[in-house]
Amino acid sequence: MKHSWCRQLVLGSLLAASALPLVANAKTPVDVILHNGKVLTADADFTAAEAIAIKGDRIVAVGPEELTENYSAPLVIDLKGRVAMPGFMDTHLHPQSLSPRSVDASRARSIAELQDMVRKKAAELGPGEWVTGYGWAEANLAENRNVLRSDLDAAAPDNPVALLRAGGHSIVGNSMALNKAGIDRITPDPERGVIEHDAQGEPNGIIRERTNLFMALVPPDTQEQLTQGYVDSLQGLTQLGITSLIVAAASLGDEVEEKRRPEVPELPLTYKQLRGIYAAHGETLPRASVEIAYPGAAALKAYPYKTGHGDLRLKLGAIGEMPAVDGGFTGPTAWTSEDYVGQPGFRGQPFFKDEADLRSVSDDVAANGWQLGLHAIGDAAIDMAARVYGETLAKYGMKNARWYLAHFTMLPSDEAMDTMVEHGILAAAQPNFLYTLENRYVETLDGQRLEHNNPLAVPQARGVFLALGSDNLPIDPRVGLYAAVTRKGMSGRIFGPEEAVSVQEAIRGYTALGPYLTFEEAEKGTLEPGKLADLIILDKDPTAIPPEDLLTMEVDLTMIGGKVVFDRLSGRSPN
Repeated sequence: MKHSWCRQLVLGSLLAASALPLVANAKTPVDVILHNGKVLTADADFTAAEAIAIKGDRIVAVGPEELTENYSAPLVIDLKGRVAMPGFMDTHLHPQSLSPRSVDASRARSIAELQDMVRKKAAELGPGEWVTGYGWAEANLAENRNVLRSDLDAAAPDNPVALLRAGGHSIVGNSMALNKAGIDRITPDPERGVIEHDAQGEPNGIIRERTNLFMALVPPDTQEQLTQGYVDSLQGLTQLGITSLIVAAASLGDEVEEKRRPEVPELPLTYKQLRGIYAAHGETLPRASVEIAYPGAAALKAYPYKTGHGDLRLKLGAIGEMPAVDGGFTGPTAWTSEDYVGQPGFRGQPFFKDEADLRSVSDDVAANGWQLGLHAIGDAAIDMAARVYGETLAKYGMKNARWYLAHFTMLPSDEAMDTMVEHGILAAAQPNFLYTLENRYVETLDGQRLEHNNPLAVPQARGVFLALGSDNLPIDPRVGLYAAVTRKGMSGRIFGPEEAVSVQEAIRGYTALGPYLTFEEAEKGTLEPGKLADLIILDKDPTAIPPEDLLTMEVDLTMIGGKVVFDRLSGRSPN
């Protein structure tokens, strides 16, 4: 089913490209030719070709193998039967940089291994120093349970320790961290947060959402300490075939005086810092549109730029991600319309007091001419956000504003989806959540709301626009494609097969549709004449292999603007 927004994404025509005049014995000089393979254009008809010609940073022709007879180039890439397609665009990604006081908890495959990491870091830093980290997930650990204060006490009794779970919606601290935060068995839950307790009523170390109760106590790193880590993180995305991303989110705190809501943590990455990074390394990095965490009314009014400022390498995006409308299932605190399984009376948490509170932000964003793209995961959160978005867009007479909801993790009400279609409200979804967070959904949801977690086909059938991304869980687009097509969790269980989409639709969700969120669909997202030459070469054809093989196909080469930024087979990266 083709929606109006699909048609708006079509720029060129392969017929036009193949109709170029032929001159005997004359070849038009270009910079790069790719041929002898399959070219998935990812256009609205998912046209396949065999060769592509690039001049400068743009595609000049796409067509059959005979196209090579019309062009000459200093760089000719023989695909040898492999597949070229548009680079992936991740519509929700948090670049990471490891603090000198942090451990990479994502690498731990057991609590014992994580404890060893913490123990070594504590010895390196010395007694009393904070040890931090990010990325642990119970599904990755041999014990298949959450990390608790007692685990961290055993590893580092003389250091405060605070480790963020993957996804960033919960954090675990040891006893020293809890003491420094002033948290004990009688401490009430903080606003927009939950303090977990054990069977004896003592805090077990886990705090949902209000991660800043620990992290605000940690001495901040300098930008100089973190910058190279961000560069490495962004360059590393090209190895996954990612040529564009939406950064979710950055701060304006080093340019204007922000006034953040209590649940919004200090963001170490700033838009100014990213400008410096891209000025120095831009040609080796994916193109980026940067969401800005809402800085408060005074700061937003004082800031001289708004959505769209910048260029095709780096630009300002929406006021996005923060403040969130609700929590997440990695907390879990996503706001749902029905009780969590086994937790009578608990439906997660809204982060806005009411619709008027949310409207104060949406109206301010509209009045200042910005795009809006807030985090909304639970069905109750999506329902409220859609209503408020629709009211604000109508109030300000905004057409083609392309406001969007980040995540869209549960299937909302029909009324909410109708409102989204009526007002052109979009969604940036993460099908990989179904795979990675399977255990969280099984623990908290049931019935149809479980089966329709991370929905795709059903909302699209109603006309809802869904572009795809990862939110770092994991970043790898192969997992997102696999989950979108198979609807399988890590265990192999299939959830709501009626929500599955074709591999062609999934690929377009990761390529052609993302640029629509950033008003760049005329520039990138498909391999058509006139568009940016942002493309990848895969060792397998994703449209022809069994879905299980999507997880193992390899990115052989990545090009951004016609330049190679990653070459797996050469054994090195041009970065």
